[in-house]
Amino acid sequence: MEKVLILASIAPMIESFNVPNIKLLQDEGYEVHVLANFKDDNKEANERNQHFRNQLEQQGVKVFDVAINRNPFKITNYSAYRKIKQIIDCENYAFIHCHSPIGGVLTRLAARESRKRQTKVVYTAHGFHFFKDAPLKNWMMYYTVEKWLSRYTDCLITINEEDYRTALDKNFKAKKIEKISGVGINKNKFKPIDSNLKNQRRNLLGYNKDDFLLIYVGELSKRKNQKLAINMMKIVSQKIPKSKLLLVGDGELREQYAQQIKDLQLENHVFLLGYRTDVNQLMSIADIVISTSTQEGLPVNLLEAMGTGLPIIATDCRGNRDLIHHGENGYLVGLNDSERLAAYVDNLYYSSKMRNDFGLKSLDYIDAYSVERVMSQMTQIYQKVNHVQDLSAVNEGKTVKVFTK
Repeated sequence: MEKVLILASIAPMIESFNVPNIKLLQDEGYEVHVLANFKDDNKEANERNQHFRNQLEQQGVKVFDVAINRNPFKITNYSAYRKIKQIIDCENYAFIHCHSPIGGVLTRLAARESRKRQTKVVYTAHGFHFFKDAPLKNWMMYYTVEKWLSRYTDCLITINEEDYRTALDKNFKAKKIEKISGVGINKNKFKPIDSNLKNQRRNLLGYNKDDFLLIYVGELSKRKNQKLAINMMKIVSQKIPKSKLLLVGDGELREQYAQQIKDLQLENHVFLLGYRTDVNQLMSIADIVISTSTQEGLPVNLLEAMGTGLPIIATDCRGNRDLIHHGENGYLVGLNDSERLAAYVDNLYYSSKMRNDFGLKSLDYIDAYSVERVMSQMTQIYQKVNHVQDLSAVNEGKTVKVFTK
C-alpha cells in the first residue's frame, strides 16, 4: 500500500481544511499519514487537538506530532525541519501534500532528497503573504522564499485568482500550477432555514425574534481585523438599537477586543462568543454576515455564509472579492472604512427584499465551491501528480499507480 503524508504547521489547519482530502485518499487505497503540531499552550485548544488526533488514529491515520512554530524566525523550526526530513526519508511517500507557509517551507526543504527518489510534493497556498498592496517587506521575504521553493514543488495549488495569476505571471518554477475552489463547503451542513425554525433557534440560543444579528466568524487576529467591525458597531448601534454583532472565534487579540468593546460602551451590542462547534447554527440565525479581513485565501466563513443564503458585507481584499459580487450577493468596502460598512448595514436593515435577493444570489454561486466539486478537482490533481510517467520506471518494468476515482 502506497503512503501519503498531509502536513501543516498546526493541527487545526488539518482539521479545518484537510479531513475530506484524508477520506478521499483513504478511499483510493492509500495509507495516510498526518504531521502537524498538535500541542497548544491554551488548555482548551490543546484538548481539542488531542481529541482530533484520537479521531484520526481511530480512522487508521498515522499521526506525527512535531513542534512546528508558526513564527518563521523561531530557531525551534530547525529541529522541526530535521524531524520532518527524518520522517520523509524513512517512510518513502508516494507524495506529500503540505499546507501553511511554514509547513510548506519546511516540507519542501526536507523533501529535496526524497523527490530524487520519485516522491512528489504538492503545496497548497492558502493565500500568499505577498499580494496587491502588501507591505514591501512581505514581497522581499515571502515572495523571494516562495519563488525559490517553487522549483522543489511538483504542484502548486492556489485558491484565488490573484494568487494564481501571480504564480503564473512571476514564472514560478513548480511543475504544475493549479487553481481550485478553496477547501469546499458542506451544503448539507450550511443551508438556509425557514423563518419559523430561525426564530426557534434564536430562542434556544438566547436571542430575540426582533434582534438584528450580524455575525463574523474568524480567529481574533490582526489579519481578521475585528477592530474595524467593532468600530462599525459604534455607528450601527446608534441607528439600530437592537443590532448585535456576534464575534465567533478565539485568538491572541481577545483581551484587546474585549477592552475595545468596553471603551466604546458596546457591551450590549458586541459579543465575543469564543470557539464554537455550532457555527452552522449561529450562522443560520443571523441576518447579515460581516468580514473585515485585511487579506484572505478563499475565506471559509464567507463560503459558509453563501451556503446559508445570507447577504454579506466584506472588505475589498484578495479572497473576499473572489466570492462577493458587489451589489449582487453583498457589498465590498474599503479596508478601513467603518462608516461605509455601517451604511451598508443600514441599507440591508431597512430592505428585507435586498437581504433576500443577495442571499438567493449567493446560493446561485455556491455550487462552484461545494466540497464535492473541490474533491473532484483534488482527485484530478493527485492523478496528475502521481502519474507523471517516469521513463526509467517503465524501462525497468515498474508499474505506475493509476488513480481510478
